[in-house]
Amino acid sequence: MAKRSNRFWFKLHGWFSLPVWIIFCFVCLTGTISVISHELTWLTNPDARATNPQNLTEKPMSELVDIVQQAHPTANITTVMSFESYLVNAVIFSDSDVPFAIAYVNQYTGQIQAINLGMTFTNFMRSLHGWLLFPWHSNYSVGYYIVCFMAIVMLGALVSGLVIYKKFWRAFTQPKLRINQGKKTLLADLHRLAGVWSMWFLMLMSITGLWYLAQAIMWHNHIEIEEHPPLAEASQLITTTNGAPIRPYTLANALHLAEQTFADFKSTYIMLPEHNRDTYKVYGQGDHIFYDQYAYGVTVNPWSGNIESERSPAAMTTLQTLSHIANPLHYGTIGGLWTKVIWFIFGVFLTGMSITGFLMWGSRTVKAARTELDDSLTMHNSSLVEQEGN
Repeated sequence: MAKRSNRFWFKLHGWFSLPVWIIFCFVCLTGTISVISHELTWLTNPDARATNPQNLTEKPMSELVDIVQQAHPTANITTVMSFESYLVNAVIFSDSDVPFAIAYVNQYTGQIQAINLGMTFTNFMRSLHGWLLFPWHSNYSVGYYIVCFMAIVMLGALVSGLVIYKKFWRAFTQPKLRINQGKKTLLADLHRLAGVWSMWFLMLMSITGLWYLAQAIMWHNHIEIEEHPPLAEASQLITTTNGAPIRPYTLANALHLAEQTFADFKSTYIMLPEHNRDTYKVYGQGDHIFYDQYAYGVTVNPWSGNIESERSPAAMTTLQTLSHIANPLHYGTIGGLWTKVIWFIFGVFLTGMSITGFLMWGSRTVKAARTELDDSLTMHNSSLVEQEGN
């Protein structure tokens, strides 16, 4: 009975890992690269580096917007984003001859170091990892569902693998890596060791992946996690003699309000009004390391100067909290560069496990096929001998 049960779990472990191993391996690999995509950008793209040899203080985002607006007077600036302290800020705009552009603005010197007209490396890797570059149809993508389904595959492989690997906890105190007993033994030891030492990482990736799956289902069914900020009243609009509205409150005022509202606030994502009744949306990070860089924020009415809505961890619902802690846990940004390095290392382990698991399965499959072929040939030869004897 024990052998039959173990055989069942072994087959289950194989079915969780093998039929989709190429997709699973690809998702693990692209996710591992995405973890250090900002660092790779800094290494490979000098225009993206925020050099600060004179130790200047960081300029507010409102000033960066003014710099880009002066350089491109007819531009329609929509978004400003900040990343790591060693990367430039991104000012996104469109112009009469440019449908989409990103200005790389050094937040210390105020210099526009480059204008990017395409997709950035980080956005490409996150998109490739997140939804395999499948197209989005309104509010869902088949690729996003495929990637999220890998969380179920990962969780199933983890549980079945621990059932198969008896007394797996010994791998912590007595790790076994036999390098002189053949390829098959070495692959098995590497697979087991990586799996046991990566248990916490596998569980974390599975849990966050399941949340992404739940989030995809909510998006698909038009279930809103964050409420839309209210619009300004039409009666609040102030117009000049020629009928053109002029906003009395600027982005600088909105940034000031956000800094007054939250302690240790650092703006990371700003959306300027898209139309006359729209608001300034100022989001950033605060003193909670487990929340993402958009967990704090305010929307400010450009006509009255009032805060129309606020966002902070203390006021979040359960779904909103999950939405804002998933990315830092999934990509390892909770502790800066050091946790990114740890996530990258275990991402390499996870990618390697998918490869070693496939190699182990391949060797067993070939061996089983050869055994079956030999048995059939033996039976065939025996039947021929019997026929000749008769």
